[in-house]
Amino acid sequence: MIDTAIVFPGLMINVFVDRSIREDARTMNAPFATKPAFRPSVCPHDCPSACSLEVEVLSDTRIGRVRGLKGQSYTDGVICAKVARYAERIHHPDRLTEPLLRTGPKGSGQFRPIGWDEALDRAAEAFLAAERQQGSEAIWPYYYAGTMGLVMRDGINRLRHAKKYSGFHDTICTNMAWTGFVAGTGRLAGVDPREMAESEIIVIWGTNAVHTQVNVMHHAIKARKARGTPIVAVDVYRNETMRQADHALLVRPGTDGALATGILHVLLRENLADRDYMARFTDFSPEFEAHLALRTPEWAEAICGVPAAEIESIARLLGQKRRAFFRLGYGFARQRNGAVNMHAALCIPTMLGAWQHRGGGAFHSNSGTFGLRKTMIEGLDVIDRSIRKLDQSRIGDILLGEPHALRHKGPVTALFIQNTNPVSVAPEQEKVKKGFAREDLFTVVHEQFKTETAAMADLVLPATMFMEHDDLYQGGGHTHLMLGPKLIEPPGLCRSNHEVIVGLARRLGAEHPGFDMSPREHIDFALVQAGKGSLEEIEKEGFIDTDPPFERAHYLAGFGHRDGRFHFSPNWRKVPLANDGLMGPWETMPRFPDHWAVIEAADDAHPFRLVTAPARSFLNSSFNETPGSIRREGEPHLMIHPEDAQSLGVVEGDLLRVHNPRGEVILKTTLFEGLRRGVVIAESIFPNAAHKGGRGINTLTGSDPAAPHGGAAFHDNRVAIAKAFSSEACPRT
Repeated sequence: MIDTAIVFPGLMINVFVDRSIREDARTMNAPFATKPAFRPSVCPHDCPSACSLEVEVLSDTRIGRVRGLKGQSYTDGVICAKVARYAERIHHPDRLTEPLLRTGPKGSGQFRPIGWDEALDRAAEAFLAAERQQGSEAIWPYYYAGTMGLVMRDGINRLRHAKKYSGFHDTICTNMAWTGFVAGTGRLAGVDPREMAESEIIVIWGTNAVHTQVNVMHHAIKARKARGTPIVAVDVYRNETMRQADHALLVRPGTDGALATGILHVLLRENLADRDYMARFTDFSPEFEAHLALRTPEWAEAICGVPAAEIESIARLLGQKRRAFFRLGYGFARQRNGAVNMHAALCIPTMLGAWQHRGGGAFHSNSGTFGLRKTMIEGLDVIDRSIRKLDQSRIGDILLGEPHALRHKGPVTALFIQNTNPVSVAPEQEKVKKGFAREDLFTVVHEQFKTETAAMADLVLPATMFMEHDDLYQGGGHTHLMLGPKLIEPPGLCRSNHEVIVGLARRLGAEHPGFDMSPREHIDFALVQAGKGSLEEIEKEGFIDTDPPFERAHYLAGFGHRDGRFHFSPNWRKVPLANDGLMGPWETMPRFPDHWAVIEAADDAHPFRLVTAPARSFLNSSFNETPGSIRREGEPHLMIHPEDAQSLGVVEGDLLRVHNPRGEVILKTTLFEGLRRGVVIAESIFPNAAHKGGRGINTLTGSDPAAPHGGAAFHDNRVAIAKAFSSEACPRT
């Protein structure tokens, strides 16, 4: 049966929910369904769509259906299946509902309930003791995108800055992608994605939108239905988005820069480039043209695997359609050359002059456009620039005392973690687990479920979910600021992130005006100070559209660099993006768009390239506890080309030992023809415990920082594969 909350006319992307989901929800909520009412909310999960929602409130403690808000024109009534099933998550019987104190060995799962006062007192005493013994930088507040609400996510930084705890270099997701985009444009902003309605061609590059940003597919397919707009998809396996495209380009992982450069070559060679636009708005030069003359489609094919004829064909198609909209995702930037790849793809609409036209140009993220004032939320007025910043992706090295990762300062002896699960999602899991097992490390985890990270904690604190507190959201994938009001009371003794931060601050002697403000006061202050309205104004519709003028969104008054031009030749050392210094082999980054050969290429010992793509029914490690998502995803598996499987002597369903020097993982064989030979895909993230042997997929991913400003290359791994009869029978690498 089609679920009308997430399926819309003309969008044939298999976003279907079977009848059992709706019946499960009705059964779950039947005792409370007397006078349901729908109220506005916002999805808090780590997704650029940041959907505006309507939530059926059945009582002061219970919700029913969740659907997209039709009145918010980007969401347009469309949400993903996992959020439509949110009742099964928020009312899950395994939610944490009371503070817990560890009573057994670390990782044993042995805890006993305690009260909130005792829990916060113990946490504060441990943090103060660590500060006395090692200094304030021994405490490391650690968070990320478990919630995208600005008050609940970012308030931890107010405690960090007020107490001068170790800083946080957030590298696990955005660094390579944002850096590559800003290298060209000078600003993290792009064309309003709603303009896809007026596009002549839409390119979806490096994002499986059906899995991760269903609204992108919604607007793209609306354009195809209304205008006949062709959709081009570029990715490393024939996923659901590729299947829906009119033209699908299948590249080898980490070679998108070669494909982009080959397209640029054809645009120039066949006079399809807009030379007048480039002369007025870019740093196009004879040296760049000479560089591209050598980057033929045949050269690109040898690297990326896309046939030269396909490269020429797609370049000619783009050259005929000036209203070209490029939706550039995160996936193809999760490589050690990701910043270069992002920049190279971005150069295509620029060479076409597509930015001049409504429905033309490029979009990656609008996160740099909202301009909210988070001084009170984050305590930005009390930052001490001398305090070290630690790389979140290198948490394993940091906890194991690696001097460079620690910035050649003292150890981290206390962790305060909110709404993130590094024991599952951080790279180099063997290091991470060993670090968390340290007896001298005191760990507090504030979470909604007993995650792998919570199981390693000394104190576990129960957290609210987004419908149980007030918060403010901004849509990185669109232009809206949105209010997510409290709709229901939380179960048991759950407390919001803000409440816990304030409670700790009082016990730690931390001082800042933000600790005396309520979440609603924080929201109002941030909006008013930024000139974005007020709490009263945003409550009227539930959102404020901050869409900039056409000329600014399309850079017609100049790009964000000092010279006002798009940079085909970026200065990678001076990309105007907040960063924590130069990292990785930045000295060798290419001057022009190119294939930068710094990826973890396959070799004789490790002949396969592994991509850890996002599963449809999980979101990072969220939703992997809910029955609907578990039922749909099944068990951990590896997608491998049938000819590769035959060479290994394995068949569908066999267990595989997938390994590299970082460790090994056991996965079930799934034969899949939609891959280049030598490429394997593990859609994730399954819980570690779902894998035979208990080792999750990020055992195999590296934590070394990518150039130029750090970041984890989750899709850039070489591995060896062998048949495994059981995890116990597998020798270690």
